[in-house]
Amino acid sequence: MNGEQKGILYSFVAYGIWGLFPLFWKLLEHVNSMEILVSRMIWSFIFTSIFILLIGQRKLLIEDLKSLWKEKKMFFSLAGASCVITFNWYIYIWAVNNGHVIDTSLGYYINPIITVLCGMILFKEKLTKAQMLAVIVALIGVLIMAISYGEIPWISLLLAGSFAIYGVLKKKITLDATRGLAIETLFILPFALVYYIYIMTTDNMSFLQVNWTTDLLLILAGVVTAFPLVMFAKGARLLPQSIMGFIQYVAPTLVLIIGVVLFHEPFTKVELASFCFIWLAVAIFSTSMIIETRKKHLQEQKTAEV
Repeated sequence: MNGEQKGILYSFVAYGIWGLFPLFWKLLEHVNSMEILVSRMIWSFIFTSIFILLIGQRKLLIEDLKSLWKEKKMFFSLAGASCVITFNWYIYIWAVNNGHVIDTSLGYYINPIITVLCGMILFKEKLTKAQMLAVIVALIGVLIMAISYGEIPWISLLLAGSFAIYGVLKKKITLDATRGLAIETLFILPFALVYYIYIMTTDNMSFLQVNWTTDLLLILAGVVTAFPLVMFAKGARLLPQSIMGFIQYVAPTLVLIIGVVLFHEPFTKVELASFCFIWLAVAIFSTSMIIETRKKHLQEQKTAEV
């Protein structure tokens, strides 16, 4: 198996797990969304820390922490990223356990397009005509749902927007994925522990109070968070952006199927029309990415020949 084949395998594993997330979180629908979130943060930190120790990267983690402390801009960027991804995780968990799985699917379909918009607004990046068209078509899809239901699809937009901001904050942070996750969860760990102490004192805690299955699932929340991130990082290193661009749509597609087929969430003609515009936008966007990547590759070849 060559490098590209390994990259495809790693990426499919990562996005496949993310696509199956609703099945996992649904098993915890009897637990308060906030407790699921803090359990996810605490156990992610524990498991990533153990993994770092097992692969002998303890010194590298300490060096990363020292480097962050010296470079305040990077420190606050990562702290901000930690807060934003925590918010993103909460919205996702709450949405799944409150019958909004299809909304989460829509959010992750439009996420790459929102990310491009962030690049244009924050970094003055220029959009190609095809990318601009994709943005307009996606906006039409969102507006169809907003006008028909009398409210904007806020869950979808919050998920897409928060993940796009997370990407912006991490744009210039070159940390290993596993160590980066350990540090991100470390930032939130004190708040998570304080919340756990609070629910312990108010007798609202599910961990160690309901049954062993619930306890195991809350612990595994850390594993299912960390493992796909490691797989994603491995895949991203081995694959060009154009291939990753296609594979990323595995997750929202699986989520949509789960929402409609397994959870029997309503998928009306309005939602179908909205999704058709989103899918068209995704097709335009992905095609433009492939064309731009090929142009760049040809330009590099010409430069090398000269």
